Amino acid sequence: MRRFTKVVVLALAVMLIAAACSSGSSAGDLDGRTVRVAVENAYPPYNYIPEGATEGEGWDYDAWNEICSRLNCTAEFVEAGWPAVIVETGQGQYDTAADGISITEERKEVVAFSDPYMVIEQKFMVRADESRFGSTDQFIEGDYRLGTQVGTSNYELGVSLLGGDTRIDAYDQFGVAVQALIAGDVDAVIIDDTAGQGYKGANQEAVRLLPESLQSDPLGFIYPQDSDLIEPVNAVIKEMQDDGTLDDLAKKWFVDFEG
Repeated sequence: MRRFTKVVVLALAVMLIAAACSSGSSAGDLDGRTVRVAVENAYPPYNYIPEGATEGEGWDYDAWNEICSRLNCTAEFVEAGWPAVIVETGQGQYDTAADGISITEERKEVVAFSDPYMVIEQKFMVRADESRFGSTDQFIEGDYRLGTQVGTSNYELGVSLLGGDTRIDAYDQFGVAVQALIAGDVDAVIIDDTAGQGYKGANQEAVRLLPESLQSDPLGFIYPQDSDLIEPVNAVIKEMQDDGTLDDLAKKWFVDFEG
């Protein structure tokens, strides 16, 4: 009888250990709930739909699938437009949004942010054969036009650098701004270095990034102000930093990515 009791106790211990491991993280358990993740699907390599495909992919997809694997949730990716997605997330239309979003004090009035998951550098993207300017000062002093995406910190930086928006062409998507650059409609595009690698990958022979950093921005996920996802996701972001997962994702999408 004693032996049977020991066997039962051992079996229960194994079951408890297995249950603890199944959640995948000490950050918590979301009980299998669905998390609606808003993405633009037009911002490679963060999120985009490859040519000929119907499903999106990118850094945001991999990151949120990994987060949900650790928190026992399911990421449901929902396409949303920029910059409306910020207000819409603040209003609770989505549980979170992932789109390489810079953390700013102004946006904190509308949404809550996660802890930063990376820091990016804003840079000039130019045509591959550009020889008229090679620095920020030379661009500012010349009569050159700047392209960027409306409603972004990149646009705000452009206004600050140029003292206004009279030399800025703002587009609904960064991809359109890059194509305007290639076509010669603008002379440079301000873009995050990580996203720049994505657009450059699809246009290897046409564009390049200038080495000078214009500004550093921390990036974070956004949520409605009262979201209960903030704390557990922050804990998972910390885990992914500590165990090298974020480094692996960065290598896959920002180093090896070819578009």
